Amino acid sequence: MKFLLASSNPGKMREYRDLAAEAGVELDSIPNFSRIPTFEESAPTFAENAAEKAVHYSRLSTGIVLADDSGLVVPALDGAPGVHSARYAGPDATDQDRIYKLLGEMKGKLGDQRRARFVCVTAIARQGRVLAIASDFAPGILTDAPRGSDGFGYDPIFLFPEIDRTYAELSRAEKNQYSHRGRAFRKVLSLLADA
Repeated sequence: MKFLLASSNPGKMREYRDLAAEAGVELDSIPNFSRIPTFEESAPTFAENAAEKAVHYSRLSTGIVLADDSGLVVPALDGAPGVHSARYAGPDATDQDRIYKLLGEMKGKLGDQRRARFVCVTAIARQGRVLAIASDFAPGILTDAPRGSDGFGYDPIFLFPEIDRTYAELSRAEKNQYSHRGRAFRKVLSLLADA
């Protein structure tokens, strides 16, 4: 089985390639992805964005398209950054900009107020039809400052309590084992296998 990933995010591509290899499936980017009309993630939920994105790109390419929408949910901030995680500090912001904006919002918050979860919804579609969709999450705690040098996005400030390290301090294999994205990907593969 081969999937085409609907993403231009190099961090996501690297993670999905590792996850696909671990599962014994092929994964590549959609050919000429940068030239295909972009899907605007404007829905209010991760699930809607993931499903609509998968359908959109599956209509414009041949093969089975995998898309996800994922982000960081902080209950103390009423769920922010949530579906706006990638745009939390503005459209041209860097990962570092987003991290420092979030740390600024978290200033003075202690204990349970620092709880957060990474959420991922993964959808698979072919020829404009969703074949499977799955979601999962990983609970964590936001640190006061970035730790670690691997990963991307909010990884340096997301502490995974079970092993007392941030996502950015984990090896790629460890992150894929514990992460929201790894969990959702394995679920969606299981759904496809049962279909």
